[in-house]
Amino acid sequence: MNIWYTNSPFGTLCLEEEGNALVGVHFLTEGVPELEPLPRKVCQTPLLAEAEEQLGEYFAGVRREFDLPLAPRGTAFQQAVWEQLLAIPYGETRSYGQLAAALGRPGASRAVGGACHRNPIGILIPCHRVVGADGSLTGYAGGLEIKEALLALEEEFSH
Repeated sequence: MNIWYTNSPFGTLCLEEEGNALVGVHFLTEGVPELEPLPRKVCQTPLLAEAEEQLGEYFAGVRREFDLPLAPRGTAFQQAVWEQLLAIPYGETRSYGQLAAALGRPGASRAVGGACHRNPIGILIPCHRVVGADGSLTGYAGGLEIKEALLALEEEFSH
């Protein structure tokens, strides 16, 4: 696995590539960690460079969709939820209940929330676009402040 760290307006991001696909994008909460020996190595591959460039464009408000190979690891249910997240348009939100209903499992709002929390490819698989039934901001692995900032960024550039 290759990893690369990049700065964003909201903190340091860790990008992870394996098998020519992104398998992880997440915010670091405590700075860049000490690296373990193999199989993780800091190495900016062409894919990680492209991911860094596309994320920069997203943060600058000039990119609304990503064009990168993604390979998130998860259960069949999690994969289905993440596919639903990819269908949420830039600048819009959906509730956990709406996602559960779209999956044909209207009683699975809590399970949808769990799948969102386990999303290994933040921002690109936009779990930040999922809100509570009343529109309130609820959990985000990067923290609610970052979730609010990502939604505000998309709101600003969606007009």
